[in-house]
Amino acid sequence: MNRIKGILYAAVSSSTFGLAPFFSITLLLAGFSAFEVLSYRWGVASVVLTAFGLFSGCSFRLSKKDFGVVFLLSLLRAVTSFSLIIAYQNIASGVASTIHFMYPLAVALAMMFFFQEKKSLWVMFAVLMSLLGAALLSLGELDAKNGNTMIGLVAACVSVFSYAGYIIGVRTTRAVQINSTALTCYVMGFGTVFYLIGAFCTSGLQLVSDGYTWLIILGLALPATAISNITLVQAIKYAGPTLTSILGAMEPLTAVVIGVLVFKELFTANSAIGILLILIAVSVVVFRRQKS
Repeated sequence: MNRIKGILYAAVSSSTFGLAPFFSITLLLAGFSAFEVLSYRWGVASVVLTAFGLFSGCSFRLSKKDFGVVFLLSLLRAVTSFSLIIAYQNIASGVASTIHFMYPLAVALAMMFFFQEKKSLWVMFAVLMSLLGAALLSLGELDAKNGNTMIGLVAACVSVFSYAGYIIGVRTTRAVQINSTALTCYVMGFGTVFYLIGAFCTSGLQLVSDGYTWLIILGLALPATAISNITLVQAIKYAGPTLTSILGAMEPLTAVVIGVLVFKELFTANSAIGILLILIAVSVVVFRRQKS
């Protein structure tokens, strides 16, 4: 029964997170800057997750030694979301999400070369497969309207490494001892501050007054951020990290479907093969970790 619960939580987590491109691009097309989109997304989500933590009896105490680690992790997580927004502005959202999904490969490589994990030919094979998949994706129709393909691809790749750094940091630093809900709240809270500073240093922060825009913001902050993070924690608890990672494949698939149906992004044979190769490569790494 717990395993079934975990599978359901993982499916909800990955599919809701896959909605992020839809809500983000909708706000961008409405004239919001990347900093504004992320300020509202993380700000609202931080409030909701903090309320959830308080309701569930979570302790938010943070020692001075933990503060610096959490601050650096927040920077990495903030860079991840910001670079993804830049990628959505410049290349097809489904392609950006699929490239971002290569982060387990970056984590595996970093753990092998910097943290003395046993080297594996399977991981090397998976990396080559994922690079081939990314190359096939780049041969398709990548462009967003008025976008710069190179900037979009670089931004998507930055999101891979910054998110991998965040995950490694959570696993290998003092952060591993911090309650997961509290850690997520602090990371999102700091991130909100970073984005607000960015917004006020650039175009400012427009105040939202109409109901439709607030619905989009709530859709981005609640299902695509707060709910996806809460259910992710529950999925890992009940189903384990391996199965949760595999079911995470629904995230880029959801983004691709929305991109094709809503934003009229082209989906070619190269796109299909490229996405399949990346999903297989990530699954190889995940299964390899399960056996090790």
